[in-house]
Amino acid sequence: MAGPVGFIGLGNMGRPMALNLVRRDFSLVVHDIDAAKIAPLRERGANVVDSPERVAATAERTIVMVETTAQAESVIAGEQGIVNTAARGHIVVCMSTIDPFALRRLAERLAARGVAMLDAPVSGGTERATSGELSIIAGGDAKTFEACRDLFTAMGTKLFHVGGLGQGLAMKLVNNMLIQVNRVAVAEALVLGVKAGLDPRTIYDVVRVSTGTSYAFETGVPKILARDFSPGGTVDITYKDQELETAFAKQLGVPLLMANLTQQLYQMARAAGLNKEDGLAVVKVLERLAGVQVKG
Repeated sequence: MAGPVGFIGLGNMGRPMALNLVRRDFSLVVHDIDAAKIAPLRERGANVVDSPERVAATAERTIVMVETTAQAESVIAGEQGIVNTAARGHIVVCMSTIDPFALRRLAERLAARGVAMLDAPVSGGTERATSGELSIIAGGDAKTFEACRDLFTAMGTKLFHVGGLGQGLAMKLVNNMLIQVNRVAVAEALVLGVKAGLDPRTIYDVVRVSTGTSYAFETGVPKILARDFSPGGTVDITYKDQELETAFAKQLGVPLLMANLTQQLYQMARAAGLNKEDGLAVVKVLERLAGVQVKG
């Protein structure tokens, strides 16, 4: 499929993903409610339209990269949603991290119009979104996945088709739960060590070559030591994702102890006004409680 590609949602992740499609010579039709986010795509020749339904009317495949389940529902099935104008054979690729059950309901609405759907959430943060090295974790029909492989290879280097519709999201929630819980453990360990009189740089040097290390530790601690809380994924997004994880588990009848517990620390960070800082900013909540600061 070589026709125009729609892209809805040009935030911290969506914008660099869309720019990588432009670099690979895809013809893009884009929409975002924030005009400032559209500018870099307009400058590179993307066709800018004023609603999701106008995107779908022009494109053959449409990528949705919004932040919440409610936004995805509005963009796909709302008053000016994709469902109103997408032609039979259109493919909607939802790359947002949303409720898997809600996604399946949206897919039913689209299927009634002859429109196919994939869920294809991503992992790798803004750095890999910019470099085009995301992991893309898709669920849905295998033929539909193959019909979108060219899009995925323009945005990512690790592609996974993990099962039926909604399974990509299920896998993404499992992955997110691990990194989010781990980040809280890292923050607690650093605050404990500093309170005990250890140098935080020494904590990093020792743990990163010992059994306590992890991806969250190796990538997160340097940012904490530098007091760099510029968002890759914000506290708000982290809290939203954990809400998805815990709600999903309840619907499946699965107990989640650590996800529920750590979500409360992210909620404390939100209450402290850290909403738009990186999820690592939860360390500030613990620092205030312990009366210390972790810095290099």
